[in-house]
Amino acid sequence: MAFPILSRTDADVFVPDGGSADRALAALTHLAVAAHQDDVEFMALDGILQCFGREDRSFGAVVVTDGAGSPRSGLYAEYPDNRMKEVRRLEQRKAAVLGEYGLCVQLRHGSRAVRETDRAAVVRDLAGLLAEARPEILYVHNPCDKHDTHVAVLARTLEAARSLPDALRPRRMLGCEVWRGLDWMPDSDKVTADVSDHPNLAAALSGVFDSQVCGGKRYDLAMAGRRMANATFFASHGVDQATSLAYFMDLTPLLRDPDLSLSVYAAACIARFADEVGDRIRRMEME
Repeated sequence: MAFPILSRTDADVFVPDGGSADRALAALTHLAVAAHQDDVEFMALDGILQCFGREDRSFGAVVVTDGAGSPRSGLYAEYPDNRMKEVRRLEQRKAAVLGEYGLCVQLRHGSRAVRETDRAAVVRDLAGLLAEARPEILYVHNPCDKHDTHVAVLARTLEAARSLPDALRPRRMLGCEVWRGLDWMPDSDKVTADVSDHPNLAAALSGVFDSQVCGGKRYDLAMAGRRMANATFFASHGVDQATSLAYFMDLTPLLRDPDLSLSVYAAACIARFADEVGDRIRRMEME
């Protein structure tokens, strides 16, 4: 196989162990496609941990945008967009080394291109990567996320996956927590992952993005706190089985049914939540 040609000449392809990008892409078993630098580490810790230190599994990251619109303060307050993009590119590479990723690809599209102006190029890039990687599990943003670019990246990723023959599509696609948690989902809908192991690695992966953490957003503490809260509040009548828990929305049906839209799928999830809440209230009122 040959590594696919990407649409941007400044796209960054990084193989942490120094090997061939072609072989690294083909070896991936778990892949995350995320909007921004640091999203992968927050949303796909499950995949990172499943592959960490393993010879039979390999984790890959695809970051779609260039990081130009990042909020910044302190040391980074006066950094222009070009310098900030370079800082974030290098931070993402550091995370790939820490997490022992098999491959890290930064497509470096602008956020507006993903949402509006150059969607086709983004889809082509993602389709080429998915076709060669053929991951077992694909981690993506969830459709109920409140960040426009996150939902746009999800939409482009789904379009790319659907453009491929069934045999080349991921076996499973999981929508992850970032700019909205998934604790509201009925337990029967949730996919859960125990991410309690290697808390030092999880902290390091979040903390390496200094431009964001020291730039005004304590994502490192927030994501650890969310996962701890998920574990504590998962079961009201039982002791905790994990100290850190990640929630996912199973988006695999969207890969299998080309007529199922993201909006309809998300609305159905929300409707089941509304039904659960309404049913509980009615039962308690009757009693």
